[in-house]
Amino acid sequence: MIKKWYFYTSLTVITVFLSSGFKPLNLETNPWFLINEEDGSHYLFPSQEQEEYNNLNIPFTGNFFVGFREAVGFKESQSKYKKINSLGYMGKYQFGIETLKSVGIHDKTAFLNSPELQEKAFLALLAKNKWELKDEIKKYSDTVLNGLHITESGILAAAHLGGAGSVKKFFRYNGKRNFTDAYGSSIRGYMKVFGGYDTSFIVANANAKAKNI
Repeated sequence: MIKKWYFYTSLTVITVFLSSGFKPLNLETNPWFLINEEDGSHYLFPSQEQEEYNNLNIPFTGNFFVGFREAVGFKESQSKYKKINSLGYMGKYQFGIETLKSVGIHDKTAFLNSPELQEKAFLALLAKNKWELKDEIKKYSDTVLNGLHITESGILAAAHLGGAGSVKKFFRYNGKRNFTDAYGSSIRGYMKVFGGYDTSFIVANANAKAKNI
């Protein structure tokens, strides 16, 4: 009887121990980007604050360009390379037909089917916009305009949204005229959300083409 008692007691203890190891953990799930609707769509990740990553299973990107690139891609399309929105803008970075042509791409099917080509198109457009806005970048970077801290990455992101001309107009009116697209995203919002990233390696080039990246 004693042997049987020890056997069943041991079996119960082992069963309880093993069962506890397979209980689902009650973890709060975190998306790659958290959204705060105050003053537009604010994407908190990638973040420049390392401590915000302590409890998240995602890489700390700091102010590196990869953080900028992925933040813009997620804001534009949730990083979906084959997405076409209701206005016909395409890919991860939501390029229009004319913008694609400006970076040397004329086959939209090939563009949608090639993540590599889309990444090159994004870099080419950044280079073109950096050339177009070189005077604004030089004059306004690291200044405060109408309560907004201006940085190069913020200027380039705003140009991706509304074009270099809209950004020039924004500065011409000292930040008091704010271009907004059909979905409510604004020049000012993009400058704020995507400010502070390192885009220094982008070489300004008026003739940048995706095939040359």
